[in-house]
This record gives sequence, structure tokens and C-alpha cells, in this order.
Amino acid sequence: MERIIHTYSNGLRIVAERSDSPVAYIGIVTDAGSRDDFHSCHGLAHFVEHTVFKGTETRKSWQINSRMETIGGELNAYTTKEETMVYTNAPAGYEARAFELLADLVMHATFPRAEIDKERDVITEEIYSYRDNPADAVYDEFDELIYRGSGLAHNILGTPDSVRDIRGEDARAFIDRFYTAPNMVLYCVAPSDPERNIRLAEKYFGSLPAAASPRERTAPELLPPFRETRNHDNHQANTIVGCRLFGRRDPRRHALFLLNNYLGGPAMNSRLNQTIREKRGWVYTVDSNVALTSDSGTLLVYYGSDAKNVEKCERLIKAEIDSLAQNGLSQRTFAKAREQYCGQLLVSGDHRENCAMSLAKSLLYFGEVHDVRFTAERMREVTADQLRDVAQFIAAQPLSRLTLQ
Repeated sequence: MERIIHTYSNGLRIVAERSDSPVAYIGIVTDAGSRDDFHSCHGLAHFVEHTVFKGTETRKSWQINSRMETIGGELNAYTTKEETMVYTNAPAGYEARAFELLADLVMHATFPRAEIDKERDVITEEIYSYRDNPADAVYDEFDELIYRGSGLAHNILGTPDSVRDIRGEDARAFIDRFYTAPNMVLYCVAPSDPERNIRLAEKYFGSLPAAASPRERTAPELLPPFRETRNHDNHQANTIVGCRLFGRRDPRRHALFLLNNYLGGPAMNSRLNQTIREKRGWVYTVDSNVALTSDSGTLLVYYGSDAKNVEKCERLIKAEIDSLAQNGLSQRTFAKAREQYCGQLLVSGDHRENCAMSLAKSLLYFGEVHDVRFTAERMREVTADQLRDVAQFIAAQPLSRLTLQ
């Protein structure tokens, strides 16, 4: 595998890799997300992600949409709390087309009023669709409580009222502040020559502004735990139990990921699935996940149950965490848990698009590329004592709970 990491004179970084796939995966990630929304414009980062496709200085919306699709490719984007990704995939040989289109979007979007007014309605419907799904809504509402008072608290999509008030000028200002070369990373994974692709990308992204992006992020305050039940007239109680954690650069993160996978990961043999669903039948779904940001994080356990089982499930979750903290895992069980997670990582490496994106995201956040093999190697270095130490850290944190029922 041939991989090159290069920094252009304007500060833009690119990771280019030669693959054996007939598809070229190309995208650009920006270190800006909903956390960076202007104070009066919640949902702005996501609004920009939607509306960069609505027109540029040389293209109308329909021309943007058809540029990659007419060759069988795709063009898409997403927004998180701290990043925005605009990306495309297409048959190999169309790298220049992809680079040119992405550069046009991030540098020359015009946010035409008629188009963004229509898109405002689309985003509002997206907000309502999430609200109609309590299994999704409970995550957003939990974040609003555990991060209240910080930029991590509000919904990535914003609210119908905040989206209604966003204007093209706000979107343009967001682009000007954050879509600058030092704040972005470009990736290209294709069967073509990486050095050629680096030169090709420079042709289109060489004029990306080199100014640094001003930052206003402050670490969220650690708040007292909460326990809330909100009546949404649901048949099922949708509950999250969780606590605050450290940020993504913390050296304990690999032990944390392993603990999370053992506790409530996607496999049917996860500890919580076995004890709460299979053994007792109290839930249809139970899983845990870790969400780390640059300076904070959460461990969240979600379960959907009958209202009468909410308290019982929470007690079992707490008991499982306390058991890990007090007793750890036997060497045999630990070795199996670690091998399972490493295997899952390597299987996930077969998803080429996600792997291509991860190259750029890790370069953005860590200054180096962390692919699935790198992560699996770090995971194999984790010890049973390190997993227990993380479990003790989690067990010492006060748990919060939110139920929508």
C-alpha cells in the first residue's frame, strides 16, 4: 500500500493512498461543527453543509447534483459536533472532476436565497423526523442536559426557530471563518498514482485561504448529575444512562473503546445484551457507545424497555460497571474480548469509504494517520489492568439518566 501525506504551502494537508479498488474516494473534512455555530445561529454548521450544494459562482444546484451522478458517482456531506465532511466517490479516472467540484463547493458557494429558503424547509422536516423517533431524540436531549451551557449541548440540526432565522450571510461568514486551509484535510484513495493526485489537488485547492481559523471553544463545565423522565406518549420507555469522560486524545481511550465494546458493543454476546435482554427479557435493545470530542466525552448506555423496567435495567448497568471496576476481567475473558474487538476493526476495514474518511479525520485530530491496522495494533497493547483502571474511573463518575416515555 502506497500512502503519502503532504502539506501545501497554504497549510492544507492531504493524505493520498493507492488502492486496488476501481473506485476513487475523495473528500475534505473541516475542523468545524455544531459546537462552532455562531451564538445566535444554532444549526448553522449543518445548514452550511446542506446549502453549499445549492449554487456556486459557476454552477446552479442541478448542475452540482448531476456532476458526479452522471458518471455513476455520488456526492454527499455530513456534520457532527466538531467536524464537517464533504465527499464524493466515483469510478477511478474522474479524480480531477471530483477535486474541481469539491473545491468549487467549499470556496465558491453563493447561497442563493431562493434555494436556501427551500432547503430551510427540508432541514426543518429533518428536525421533526428526529423528534418523531424517541430512540434518536433521547440522545439529543441527553446531550442538552449533560453539556448544558456549552457549545456541545445543542442539537446539531438546530431548532425550527433557529433554522428559520439563518441567512445566506451567516452561512458565508461561517465559511469564511472556518473553511480555511490550515483547518481542513483532504483525502484521496484511488488506484491512481498518489503523487499525481497530490499535484492535481493543488491545482484546485491551492487558492484556499491560508488564514488561521479563530477558535472560541471552551471545555464544558462538569455539572451535577440529573435524573429526568419526560412524557412523550410513547409505548416504550427510551432511556439513556451515562456519564462524562475525557477527550479523544487521552491515552486511556483504547482501553475505553475495548471496555465499551465488551460492555454493550454491537455483538450479541455483549455483557449488557446477555444480562438484560437474553437472560431477563427486559429490553428489546441495549447498547453502549462512547462519544469523545477534543476536550470531553461521554459513555452512554441506551435501552428501550417497558416503563416498569427502567429502574431495574439501570441497576444492572451500574452493577456491571462496578463489577468491571472491582474485579476486572480474567486473563482468558480479557484476551477473548480484545481479540473480538481487533477482529471487528479489521472487518470494518472492508468498508472502503469509511476507511478513506478515517484517514483524513485522524490526520485532522491527531496529526497522523490512524487506520484500522494502526488502531488494532494499539488495541493489542491494552492490558487487563488498563481496562480495569478505566472501569474504575467510570464507576467513580456520577451517572445521569434521561427517559422519554
